[in-house]
Amino acid sequence: ISGIVKKSEGDVIFKDESIYKAKPRHIVSNGLVQVPEGRHVFPGLSVYENLMMGAYLRKDKKGIAEDLQKVYERFPILEKRKNQDASTLSGGEQQMLAMGRALMARPQLLLLDEPSMGLAPILVKEIFNIIQDIQKTGTTILLVEQNARMALSIADYAYVLETGKISLQGPASELAQSEDVKNAYLGGSAS
Repeated sequence: ISGIVKKSEGDVIFKDESIYKAKPRHIVSNGLVQVPEGRHVFPGLSVYENLMMGAYLRKDKKGIAEDLQKVYERFPILEKRKNQDASTLSGGEQQMLAMGRALMARPQLLLLDEPSMGLAPILVKEIFNIIQDIQKTGTTILLVEQNARMALSIADYAYVLETGKISLQGPASELAQSEDVKNAYLGGSAS
């Protein structure tokens, strides 16, 4: 969807426009931004410089400054560590930085790929609270997540993929109650 990996078939329509052959730069400038699996912060750059990389296509200095402040409000630890090399942050802090960097691009659609991967349970809860807060601001989120329980708890609509094919889909609250989903992905039904 983000154009980083080329598709072998089909099409991707975003804002009534095919982005099948669009360059990633064009996709980002149209409001579709990805937070990749594994965070991928830029080592050797400070937290602040990493955040500014998210705004590299923008020209509105006032808006960039305002969005930087919003990111710091949402992730206070990033402001405290703004001059620190991004690669020295903990895993949870790197995830916050990757999400903050994406928000600096002002996404309309935010793709989150395994945001809880490798994080301690307390940080997973915090990241999912942040995802809900972002969604409440009007940003649409497409979440790919193996932690089915957490994903279904915050999603509006869900797809269950098995070997690359959709096996189930529907409102997340309904899927969370499905015996098939409970048994296969949520550790069985509660007795």
